Order: sequence, then C-alpha cells, then structure tokens
Amino acid sequence: MPTLQFLQNNWPLVLIVLVSGSMLVWPLLASPLSAMREIGAVQATQLINRKDALILDLREAKEYEAGRVPNAMQIPLSQLAARGQELGRFTARPLITYGDRGNRSRSAAGTLAKLGFKEVYVLRGGLRAWVDAGLPLEKGR
Repeated sequence: MPTLQFLQNNWPLVLIVLVSGSMLVWPLLASPLSAMREIGAVQATQLINRKDALILDLREAKEYEAGRVPNAMQIPLSQLAARGQELGRFTARPLITYGDRGNRSRSAAGTLAKLGFKEVYVLRGGLRAWVDAGLPLEKGR
C-alpha cells in the first residue's frame, strides 16, 4: 500500500523517470533495427574496396563539383524521392551516403530502405571527415 500511495503522490516524478529512462534505452534498441549504420572514413574505404560499395553524394550540384569522394554518384537529397529509381540496379551492393557533415544522410535512410537497399551506411562526419582523414577528392564534372 505505501508504494501505491507514493506513486499516486509523486506521479510527475515517476513519469519523468520513465520518459528519461526510455530515452536512454531507445538508441540501443533502434540501432540494430535501423537499415542505416554509421561508419568512419577508414571503414568506408574498406567497404568500397572489399564489397564494391556504391557511394552516394547527397549534396547539391555546386557542392558536388567543388569536390567529392572519388567515383561518387550524385543525387541531391532534395531530388532523392523523384530520382531514386536511378539507384534500382545497385540495391544488392552496400550503399554509403554522405553530405557535407552527415546530416543529409540520416534524412535519406528511410527513402533508401524503401528503394530496397539492405545495407545503408552513413559516412560519419560527411565529406569533412573524409577530408580530415587525408583521403583523396575528385573535382569538376
């Protein structure tokens, strides 16, 4: 009985504990269920070399022309839903997405999963992390 009375008298506190606890546990549960995984620049190069991963640049055309990961295909995030069918023949390959800092890639994960990609990776830190790791860039068209 005292426990029930405590819960009734302190329900806001109990609610805060439950919500904050679930916020701590959610990333642990969501990561394995997500179609998207984050990888670093070195892991990305290994995936490219070992599994012929497709690299998808989600930045706009001017950003892409200024410098990109070698052999990257470009479809801006703003056009991904409309142009996604261009990726259809690549669904069996792992896919590494990147933007400038990694934010665009997270937004694209759902669309790419709907297109049939089973292995979607986000380049942690985006192109900036690639450059910071000392990896090469391609420029121009």
